[in-house]
Amino acid sequence: MNAHDLMTPDVVTVLPDTPVLAVARLLSDRGISAVPVADAKRHVLGVVSESDLLRNIAGETQKDMGFLATLFADPHRLASEYAKAHGRVAKDVMTSNLISVPPTASAAEIARLMSEKGVHRVLVMEGGRLAGIVSRADLLRAILAPPATAAAQSDDAIRRALIEEMRRLPWINTFFVTVIVKDGVASLYGMVGSDEIRRGLETMAENVPGVKRVDNRTEVGSAALYGVI
Repeated sequence: MNAHDLMTPDVVTVLPDTPVLAVARLLSDRGISAVPVADAKRHVLGVVSESDLLRNIAGETQKDMGFLATLFADPHRLASEYAKAHGRVAKDVMTSNLISVPPTASAAEIARLMSEKGVHRVLVMEGGRLAGIVSRADLLRAILAPPATAAAQSDDAIRRALIEEMRRLPWINTFFVTVIVKDGVASLYGMVGSDEIRRGLETMAENVPGVKRVDNRTEVGSAALYGVI
């Protein structure tokens, strides 16, 4: 699945001059945790999240800084923090560092990006304009949904996918591992270098589309003897 399949299209947006309290009311009424800030042509300028609003409504103020701290402080960062804490409209409190993906981005790419950036949602942009938004909840629904094509895959196709994935991973030595697939059950035989690699191999197999169950019969042998990491 890609971003186009996962995203919520026709995302509600707010204008840059929308009052902060109106944005808070919108999030509450719609049951959403963030809203993009866009101009009239749906060019996204930033995102206002619940955490942005909480900081603003709570009226966070910057703590008094000592003399030495003042000398080394970044005035641009301090000014930005002050504006976010005391701003009255969306453009003042929004986060302008946008995390976005194209409609073709895969679910795995989106999940990796969310993890690396520590965000709960990504914007889907097409031609410089907002096409939709993908949240962590959207990704979870995709994980829970059964793959539509899994049942139609042959055992031979599943085996090829397993071997291809094994070759892609540097910690698996395919020379010492044999894969047999029958009725969607993947049986693994051979030698691996450690318990960790054995567990990793099993987890890898479980995540290959079409695999119904994994019968892991590999054994842990000497890494020096078997050339396995």
